[in-house]
Amino acid sequence: MSRPNILYLHSHDTGRYIQPYGYAVETPHLQAFAEQGVLFRNAFAVSPTCSPSRAALLTGRYPHNCGMHGLASPKWGYKLDDPTRHITHPLNAAGYLTALGGVQHLAKDPASDPRTLGFQVYLHEHDIGEDVADLHERAAAFIGQDHRQPWFLAVGFDETHRDNRQGEPATGSRFSKHTPYDPAQLDARYGRAPAIFPDLPEIRADWASYRAGVKRLDERIGHVLAALDRSGQADNTIVLITTDHGLAWPGMKCNVTDHGLGVMLMMRAPRGFSGGRVIEPMVTHLDIYPTLCDLTGLKPPSWLQGRSLLPLVRGETDRLHDAIFAEQGWHEVAEAQRAIRTTRYKYISRLDPIGPKSVNCDESPAKRALHAAGWFDRPLGHELLFDLMLDPQERCNLAGDPAMDGVRAELRQQLHAWMEETQDPFLSGAAVPPPAQSASASKTTD
Repeated sequence: MSRPNILYLHSHDTGRYIQPYGYAVETPHLQAFAEQGVLFRNAFAVSPTCSPSRAALLTGRYPHNCGMHGLASPKWGYKLDDPTRHITHPLNAAGYLTALGGVQHLAKDPASDPRTLGFQVYLHEHDIGEDVADLHERAAAFIGQDHRQPWFLAVGFDETHRDNRQGEPATGSRFSKHTPYDPAQLDARYGRAPAIFPDLPEIRADWASYRAGVKRLDERIGHVLAALDRSGQADNTIVLITTDHGLAWPGMKCNVTDHGLGVMLMMRAPRGFSGGRVIEPMVTHLDIYPTLCDLTGLKPPSWLQGRSLLPLVRGETDRLHDAIFAEQGWHEVAEAQRAIRTTRYKYISRLDPIGPKSVNCDESPAKRALHAAGWFDRPLGHELLFDLMLDPQERCNLAGDPAMDGVRAELRQQLHAWMEETQDPFLSGAAVPPPAQSASASKTTD
């Protein structure tokens, strides 16, 4: 049999808030997919910000090791140190046809050319790297072609990013650009947002709008999966479905809590990724690249910092990681943080003790409600420690509890050792500034 195809379907700002993870949202296509493949219950991004998270998944390296300390958008201009480490390049060398449709968010003109990422085919030449209204149809058409070689197709949907293009950008009340809807017409009477949020009418309405947006994501993904089934290639195709990080809600996106780092991750593939299985141990986006190498027969590059999921899926080990690490640098402004998570505890180190930064949170009804209550820009301290068993919402900071001094010291040491091993610039005591802003300041000085 030839090398398997790879279909990489990814969304914006969805976290784990879909039906297969037990939430009261209707995502029937994602639910059906979960029942066919393998769902990773405790999957994490290594950054709660779009470009760094995606860069880590597709290069197999932490954001500070691949150059993506913040957003690739022109206002900031971060870019990959070495675009040839993007997974498309070794796939091209192995004879794959690589194609991009929709969001990529790793290379943005003028800071960097999206074509350096190595894709051979673009489903839409205009506005490369952005979602388009008929993206799901273009992806389906690509899959239905008579390909003479294995293919890798990356399909990035804008849902469930808060709508910042159509309608009212300042309100952030919609979660779909290309199929706009009126949030005021939704029935919010019987829903409830995740437990991290107060049960208020405006927050219930915001949650109803999220449910409408994720329904549209589910429909578009379902369209692509149906095309794969019709093509007769499903049995020889690795299908990966994930998102970049948590929801665009307060305390989630841009935060290194589980609310910001927890992501959906489901795979269906030859060699064991089937049967509707749910896997509990912690995994991260860094583990995807080496897994794809194992499944396709590619030699894993020396720079990879994750571990293949195959031993876990095959039952050859009961865990991949005793601890996982995560980072946050810039979004709108700097909010540099590093975190270590074990199965029991989360330890966070912050350069700036004041946060969460309100400007790093997307505008929304939920943001306005929590902002009025004093959620943002308050003293958090340089260190935070949470007991994830007794405090899964990560609300009670135990860093100052003398009874937890031993746990805090051990996790601090492990985090510091990881930063030294990976040559993390966080150790310098400052966030890496956006290249675009640095260039602008230089021009002003000149």
